[in-house]
Amino acid sequence: MPDVIPDDSVGLVTPQLLHFDEPLTLRSGRVLPQYDLMVETYGTLNADKSNAVLICHALSGDHHAAGYHSMADKKPGWWDSAIGPGKPIDTNRFFVVALNNLGGCAGSTGPTSINPETGKVYGPDFPIVAVRDWVTSQARLADRLGIQQWAAVVGGSLGGMQVLRWSIQYPERIANAVIIASAPKLSAQNIAFNEVARQAIVKDPDFHNGHYHDFGVVPKAGLMQARMLGHLTYLSDDAMRQKFGRELKEGKISYSFAPEFEVESYLHYQGEKFSSWFDANTYMLMTKALDYFDPSADFDSDLVKCVSRAQCRFLLVSFTTDWRFSPARSEEIVNALVQADKDVSYACVESESGHDAFLLPIPRYMQIFEAYMKGVAAAVAGGAA
Repeated sequence: MPDVIPDDSVGLVTPQLLHFDEPLTLRSGRVLPQYDLMVETYGTLNADKSNAVLICHALSGDHHAAGYHSMADKKPGWWDSAIGPGKPIDTNRFFVVALNNLGGCAGSTGPTSINPETGKVYGPDFPIVAVRDWVTSQARLADRLGIQQWAAVVGGSLGGMQVLRWSIQYPERIANAVIIASAPKLSAQNIAFNEVARQAIVKDPDFHNGHYHDFGVVPKAGLMQARMLGHLTYLSDDAMRQKFGRELKEGKISYSFAPEFEVESYLHYQGEKFSSWFDANTYMLMTKALDYFDPSADFDSDLVKCVSRAQCRFLLVSFTTDWRFSPARSEEIVNALVQADKDVSYACVESESGHDAFLLPIPRYMQIFEAYMKGVAAAVAGGAA
């Protein structure tokens, strides 16, 4: 817990649940008759509502992006390194909005919510949502807050996919797109990783075809395996070697199948922790949204034609050892934007941290991020003058 909240923190924050009665027709054709979004905001919205920044989260993220919910919190929100006074997303300048996406398990309507038609938990009956559905719900959230245009929409990984989707789905409602460690669509390898993770969950005897709530159980073992596999792909070989090497927990080999190496213990710990709070149906749903994402599909699979709809400025950032979303995938987007004659800046940052680098306060990354966002803030101030 923080003994004293740091000066560059947004401090103690309280989430708010917003209810939407307007039905939402999903990409799948199914309809959510009503839904809730769990939201946190930081900073102050200016008079003309031009300084708002939307944060889009990745697979296991949620609305709690910065600050603390109480003095008992052991750690701050998941992107506290980037959001706060004097940080790249400076809450002295910006009004920051973070939400838990539809289908999530942190308060927004999803598989753990009560289905109003049955009075029971949705479970696997909750419809699969696509990235475009999230963006539609986020646009409705902007309407609720009176925000006509975001000064910037920002996200990493799956969050970056939402940012790209924003730029082509609502081009007039976004002034800047910040896409970090992302891709224009998943590779076959990434789809394969997601399917192996889902199969680990499905094959857990406690999964019960997704109706585990009815049996008072959770598919803990499957969810642990899924997280362990995912975590492997978020780290680089360099990061794992530096952090664990071949160190043994007890200093000697025991000649058993129990976890002996430090890296094994780490993965078991991460899986155990994750399985204690994340919902398995939500994990299934989020990975499917990743798999389905391909905005160019509506434009004859031509990414240049796709991004030609965009009107905003772009910043893209990748990391040298990220093999899950490699620099080459960011460069596909950059090259398409250049061919479409869009205003785009790009940086490939040296890092040994793999895909997880987008969550870390790497000095060069933070400098680039901060410099770009200062330009966004200056444009907002100039427009208000």
